Amino acid sequence: MRPLKLVPDNTNIDFMGFRHWATAITVLMVVVSIAFLVMRGLNFGIDFVGGQNVRVTFAQPVQLDTLRERVDALGYGESTIQQFGSAKDVAIRMPVPGDEDGATARATAQVREVIAKNYPGARVNSVEAVSGKVSGELFEKGALALGLAMLAIAIYIWFRFEWQFGVGALLALAQDMIVTLGFFAATQLEFNLNTVAALLTIIGYSLNDKIVIFDRVRENLRKYRKMEIIPLLNLSINETLARTVMTSLTLVIALAALVILGPDVIFGFSLAMLLGIAIGTWSSMFVGNGILIQFKVGPGSFKSNEDKAAEGAAKTGQVSFKDMP
Repeated sequence: MRPLKLVPDNTNIDFMGFRHWATAITVLMVVVSIAFLVMRGLNFGIDFVGGQNVRVTFAQPVQLDTLRERVDALGYGESTIQQFGSAKDVAIRMPVPGDEDGATARATAQVREVIAKNYPGARVNSVEAVSGKVSGELFEKGALALGLAMLAIAIYIWFRFEWQFGVGALLALAQDMIVTLGFFAATQLEFNLNTVAALLTIIGYSLNDKIVIFDRVRENLRKYRKMEIIPLLNLSINETLARTVMTSLTLVIALAALVILGPDVIFGFSLAMLLGIAIGTWSSMFVGNGILIQFKVGPGSFKSNEDKAAEGAAKTGQVSFKDMP
């Protein structure tokens, strides 16, 4: 039985021929994402803003405005009412009622009473509560984790390859994060600790994909000393294309199944991962390699000092003593 090959061995796609269009699309995605982040912001979950989240399944679709008025009448502040899953599934997010003992339990009991009184047959599925102090610490640690992860990656690639590769990887990862965050701002999906975990996972996957391509670029730079950088990048991407397609496709299939069939609690995580895989693959092919072109990386970038000295001696007609018989 012949093995399945999604990418033929003789594939020769001119990826860098589309680099100008790819750059324009990348800049557009980043600008639109930043605009959504500035204008709409992220819909932070209770992990980051504090409060309590009550998930309720009603017997029939409800008027969200009426439900909001009844919950706000309890006097705990303005609530956020959102549907998730179906029209009968509703999430009620309220401010934390206070730090005194039993305050959260009393607020939850009052919400249950309002629901039971006005909506017969409704079922409270879960109740989550986080204090404002704890949520602030979670936000700071989550942001710190993302920042340190990207910084450590840039330093690693800098030492593993050259500084141009480190800058390219860092900018590509920044694009992955900005576009993913912009998507959450545009859709107003809840941004919580699960989403932070998804972003860290995206960083790891995207880094792995970029290192594979960068490693092949470095090998080809040493192997083909007279090849121009653009054909060399096309060659490197095509040589690693089968691995990239197979890895991305298997992940997309698994994540798509989780998005469609998975539970609501991991919907944001699965969707962030699915988007991140697509954006990370895009940036690995176009953004990182495009940066190498801008920095004029070529075969001379990896010549050792001895090789440069030997070439200089050859040009001036000099011969070192170690080469004399």
